[in-house]
Amino acid sequence: MSSFQKYYAKLSEIADFLLHNPELGYKEFKTSSKIEAEINKISPELKVEHYLNTGLKVTLTNGSQKTIGIIAEMDSLYQPNHKVADTSTGAAQACGHYTQITTALAIMNEIITNHRLEDFGANLAFIFTPSEEFVDLAWRKQQKEAGKIDYFGGKQEAIKLGIFDDIDYCVSVHAIGEDFDERTIEINCDLAGFNFEYFDFYGKASHAAFAPDAGINAQSIATLFNTALALQRQQIKDPNRIRFNPVIVGENHESINVIPDHIKMGTDLRFFDIDNAQKLMNRFKQAAEGCASALGGSVESERQVGYLPLISSKSMSAIVKDVFSADEKITGLIENRGYTMAAGDIGDVSFLIPTIQIGYGGWNGTIHGDDFTLVDPEFVLAIFPEFVFNSILKISNNLDQVKTYKKTKEEYLTELEKMAK
Repeated sequence: MSSFQKYYAKLSEIADFLLHNPELGYKEFKTSSKIEAEINKISPELKVEHYLNTGLKVTLTNGSQKTIGIIAEMDSLYQPNHKVADTSTGAAQACGHYTQITTALAIMNEIITNHRLEDFGANLAFIFTPSEEFVDLAWRKQQKEAGKIDYFGGKQEAIKLGIFDDIDYCVSVHAIGEDFDERTIEINCDLAGFNFEYFDFYGKASHAAFAPDAGINAQSIATLFNTALALQRQQIKDPNRIRFNPVIVGENHESINVIPDHIKMGTDLRFFDIDNAQKLMNRFKQAAEGCASALGGSVESERQVGYLPLISSKSMSAIVKDVFSADEKITGLIENRGYTMAAGDIGDVSFLIPTIQIGYGGWNGTIHGDDFTLVDPEFVLAIFPEFVFNSILKISNNLDQVKTYKKTKEEYLTELEKMAK
């Protein structure tokens, strides 16, 4: 019996604890404590580096010149209708992040228990990262205004703090929100980047029946703006790789017989081409100003920087495919999806260094939905971690086959500044 099978019962306990103790980003205190306690059980001699209050990093050094980072996301999603949601915060494990944690711990346990570190052609750094989900935005905005964070994404903050300065390659994993008839993994799937733009449309209140001519209808401005964005879709370059979804944000507290004087709207913009995205965001802003002017109102806008696109390392994924071909326990492979318009701050890491994200099935229900559930724990908690271990092992010993690049933290922060303009 492999160490992964022996460790399965313990991982099941950890997974159950994390499932029933979900926490939102930058608040993963119970999660962080649970992870560190288990690391200390694996080996009390392991040095744990702390960052961002909840983030953890453990580096295993074998004297190699390169280091592979192994990422595990710690946070949960805001999904208060999930059957095991935290009733006080609305947090729920509706994205499967808790099994990224168990995967990382299983790999660490194998390396330490069976003295496998010298088998690797690279040092290994386990990076448990907070705050991947782009939720709880009002609270994060308060934290930003208080100077406690600059970015809403945990990996963005970690990069800024230098947590990735010594990392040359990165391997991450993520649940796939689909049902499969066989145990399935996915490689070579890029993720979109995104920005948010918020628009406050202002008009003038008046009695809707007695003096409608004295008012300026902010709702009408917002409707005109929504139409303007819809008409812009026919002029978009590479439309299959662009998404935006304008919605009214918050509640309208006006009476039905009062011309509304304020409507707040927001839209995301999901993209792969940053320069093209910036042009579109500026066109959105121009359209908002034009619509407000056309109906006699005004508009204020605010941009919220999101995440960069994940551009997966094809050469690293090719090595993972070789491992899959030799694996008899995992029979399903998705390698031709190409991309999805979903996003994650793993894309920010891929800007810096060669990065891959290996997807894994074993779930039922809708990812991010109130019914997302782990249905094949043996696969997710034992078989898949061993596969990831073997993939990282083979990557580390074939780095000459990996197309390599390394950008600086300063180059990265400059890219985020470009997104903010």
